[in-house]
Amino acid sequence: MRLKHYQDKVLKELKEYLSALADAKKEFEEIAELKPHLAKHINFPKEAWEKSTGRIVYSSKTNGLDEPVPDIYLKVPTGGGKTLLACHAIDSIQKTYLKKQTGLVLWVVPSTQIYRQTIKALKDRNHPYRQVLDISSGGKTLIKEKTEMFNRLDVEEHLVVLLLMLPSANRQNKETLKVFRDQGGFTDFFPREDDFEGHKKLKELLPNLDCFTTEMEVFGTQIKTSLGNTLKVLRPLVVIDEGHRAYGENARNTIRNFNPSFILELSATPPPNSNELVKITGRELHEEEMIKLDIHLTNKTSLDWEDTLLASFEKRNDLEKKAKEYEANTGEYIRPICLIQVERTGKDQRDKKFIHAEDAKEYLIKKCNIPESHIAIKSSEKDDIEGIDLFAQDCEIRYIITKQALQEGWDCSFAYVLTVLTNPSSATGITQLVGRILRQPFARKTKVQDLDECYVFTFRQNAKSLVSDIKKGLEDEGLGDIAGRIVSDDAGTDTGGLREREMQYRSGFKKFEGKIYLPKFVVQETESWRNLNFEIDILSDIDWEDINIDEIKNLSLQNKLSKEQEIVLGLSNEEQELLRETGRAEKTGTLEIDEVFLTRQITEIVPNPWYCFQIGKKAIDLLQHKYDRETVATNFVFIIEELKKILDKERNRLSEQVFRNMITDKKLCFFLIENKGGFVLPSRIKVKSNKQLVRNDNTAIQKSLFDYVPEENINDLEKSVAIYLDEQEKLLWWYRNMSRQDYHIQGWKRNKIYPDFIATDKKADKDDYGTVYVLETKGIHLRNEDTKYKQDVFALCNELGAKKAWKELFDEFPDHGFQFQVVFEDEWQNKINELMS
Repeated sequence: MRLKHYQDKVLKELKEYLSALADAKKEFEEIAELKPHLAKHINFPKEAWEKSTGRIVYSSKTNGLDEPVPDIYLKVPTGGGKTLLACHAIDSIQKTYLKKQTGLVLWVVPSTQIYRQTIKALKDRNHPYRQVLDISSGGKTLIKEKTEMFNRLDVEEHLVVLLLMLPSANRQNKETLKVFRDQGGFTDFFPREDDFEGHKKLKELLPNLDCFTTEMEVFGTQIKTSLGNTLKVLRPLVVIDEGHRAYGENARNTIRNFNPSFILELSATPPPNSNELVKITGRELHEEEMIKLDIHLTNKTSLDWEDTLLASFEKRNDLEKKAKEYEANTGEYIRPICLIQVERTGKDQRDKKFIHAEDAKEYLIKKCNIPESHIAIKSSEKDDIEGIDLFAQDCEIRYIITKQALQEGWDCSFAYVLTVLTNPSSATGITQLVGRILRQPFARKTKVQDLDECYVFTFRQNAKSLVSDIKKGLEDEGLGDIAGRIVSDDAGTDTGGLREREMQYRSGFKKFEGKIYLPKFVVQETESWRNLNFEIDILSDIDWEDINIDEIKNLSLQNKLSKEQEIVLGLSNEEQELLRETGRAEKTGTLEIDEVFLTRQITEIVPNPWYCFQIGKKAIDLLQHKYDRETVATNFVFIIEELKKILDKERNRLSEQVFRNMITDKKLCFFLIENKGGFVLPSRIKVKSNKQLVRNDNTAIQKSLFDYVPEENINDLEKSVAIYLDEQEKLLWWYRNMSRQDYHIQGWKRNKIYPDFIATDKKADKDDYGTVYVLETKGIHLRNEDTKYKQDVFALCNELGAKKAWKELFDEFPDHGFQFQVVFEDEWQNKINELMS
């Protein structure tokens, strides 16, 4: 299968990293051999990351032996061919980094649906995935499931790919899982049962192996010949599909305890602490004809769900006519499928208050004259598509009715229409299912517009919420950057035209285009300036020894023994139910103080485990001067939560110290920077709106910088402020600053401050502006610590700005000043009057 351009880009960047990684590992091994005491302090995956990517931030990972292990993410949106990329990546990792063609690959998937699809493709020698692996291994590929055995010769002479579903490898339940049970089929990888010395040496080499007995007992160490231990011995290359699902503590510990030599993770939405080597956008997928766009949304105003289903039936029929014409011209077969989401699917759940799968099926058969063979129900109880090839020309299925069963891992590019018949107050349907209709058949455009786009039908939904929910669904699929490609059709809708439009400055403000600069906190480097970065510039410079947790002494603890319930589950006598509750008992809990557990809980605030351990120990010691150990243990969880609050305040205090010291030392400046990392208001904006903001008398807004201000992305308080600004005689123009995309201020806390408005007053006797006002609005109920922080940052901005002669920086800003203000709901009118007086 020919790779797309973005897929080539992924593999190119991966190979560059692997080359740097191989060099770094070689150097590490040489040092380890000559000076083992120095090797403990070398993090070769991090060094390779910095060398190949030029990025400093790297989240270091270790395996179950506390050895550094490369762990990287490939961010590829839904429909981008993650599995194909994974197969090519295995080839690159094996040859460039591991220097071999054989060995064990552990392929971890998150769900049964994805497991079935992946194992079916990998076992099919004619499938592109398997062909890539066969080329890599020289035709010696073995695909194994958890229940299938393999021996040492298999691993030495073949590329063995073992597929494992993540829940089945969860250490939380290890004693009940086959992965960790002793199995005769893996004796090949361990010393003979009576070779006690061999077992002892292997245990010394791999301390995290599971054993039956300890070396203190009469027979000494006896290692289990389990699949779990086999994985630890073989140190597999681990591939994790949908890697963001593997960040639960139990799942992550399970994987790292398999002693992986390399971890490759693929996901549409990597978690924040991941090492994202390469990021593919939805736009790149669209350019490569991988996904159907635009998304056509029809929101029926009718209160009858049947009208919505009828509209989607008509659309699917129309698509099939075009598909037949396309087949006649090209020979390529497409059978458009409609996905229908209902509220209930259970056989005993049919109720007039809810839309049931059988209701939708009955309507299609009786009112639309659809043959029953064209309709399938997919639920936890009933699976009409199990084992059916939906792409086959003899397959008749055109409608699939579901509730939630298609939310993940389901992949059929013939799905064109999504019909959501769920409760309008629930966003679940669209958010979870929109990704299922995005894939383009054959991964290329048909050049028939209707067959290159997809369709969503809903009823009684709020237009604004509807678009927001679809956008959220796209973001969850890693396609957030194309969330604007939503078209609202007029047929019975209340959404209006949501086609994206580009807005320009009003004609009177055109002369300011590209010349409205705003100051930012920047750090001076040798020959340039760069934006302040919280992690690099603030967090890394905090002296954690200065943390003061004496406040913990003021905690009031209760000497109350905790009660816990024990629920006993036994085998049921009923065939339909495997387990049932056979008993319940209440007993007194026996809690212990666990300093290691406490340390893990606070590392999210203090990113240094050694300091965390010391802080936790000090907190426990301070409390034990006031309370006995049993009382402290009983309140252990409460203590952790209160300690986290104290540490958060202390981190903010110390961050502010670092921030202000940087300003004093001239390392940090509040500057206007022209064309070198500074911020300039955009010259164009794109809007998708069906309602324009107007004044209270319903006349058009006059002084907004751009011709059009959408009402949808502005709350009631912001709307009042915007209209009041628009009516001020002294005001020249104002701009609605958009959160997460427009002007922001990075202070001494991690989250950036995105003000709500930028406004300017008129300059006396000149057709120009004088002062630039940066305004943040707050409701009365939001007078809190966060608001106090914003006020402090704004006050500092005003203080530093008052000392600046901006014309010294560049000529475009000779006589303008700045005012930063937080205005509250109960005072905003008076505050604006003061500013504009």
